[in-house]
Amino acid sequence: MSKDATTTARGGEQPPRLGRYHARWHRTLRFVAQRLVLRPVVSAVTMTTVEGTDNADGLNGPFILVANHCSHLDTGVLISQLPYRLTRRLTVGAAADYFYARWWVKALTSLFFNTYPIERTGGGGRTKGMSQRLLKSGLPIMLFPEGTRSRDGVMRRFKPGAAALSAAAGVPCLPVALIGTHEAMPVGRFWPVPGRPRVRVLVGRPMRPHAGESVREFSDRLAQRISTMQTMQTPYVVGDSRRDGHERRSQEEAS
Repeated sequence: MSKDATTTARGGEQPPRLGRYHARWHRTLRFVAQRLVLRPVVSAVTMTTVEGTDNADGLNGPFILVANHCSHLDTGVLISQLPYRLTRRLTVGAAADYFYARWWVKALTSLFFNTYPIERTGGGGRTKGMSQRLLKSGLPIMLFPEGTRSRDGVMRRFKPGAAALSAAAGVPCLPVALIGTHEAMPVGRFWPVPGRPRVRVLVGRPMRPHAGESVREFSDRLAQRISTMQTMQTPYVVGDSRRDGHERRSQEEAS
């Protein structure tokens, strides 16, 4: 047993074990839930297009997927529609006060989204440091740096947690812009609007903090990259060397 697994959290409680996140049996169950159940449902109720997956070519090992957040649809779209090579081991940070308050919600979100709890009210107790532990164990994580869903679809300033984790763990952030999920399923709705609304997922190039760049500066740069992708309606932003004059666009029609 690793030292990390035996270290007690504040208050003398054992921190959650990470075995489930690495277990083959759970990965198999997740594949069934995410690809054979969730993916057809998302494709039936939305017209989702994923663009820019070639930006993530060569992305190996742990990383932090960061995206804007304005709908409960966001996680389902990302988990089910992104290429499986990106989501196979992906863990998702979920608000403990919302998704872990009832056992059946916790069970379903853990199965479909491979979640782990994040305390939005400070502290953390036995779950404190889960994001860093998962990254150190080799698993990628997904975070919504705004901290909560936007009520009007406008992206709010990012909290610096994802940028701080990237700097501390030495892993890249993968910026992803979501377009259309607010219109498809705004706050207050528990099912997408009728008519298969269009949703676009724009995958940007992995980003790391620059030498001498503060955590806040890197966080703001991540937010700016996602905002630019939304504004330009493309995952290939100005100055992105992968464009190379021809904008090699890899698109997946998930409808």
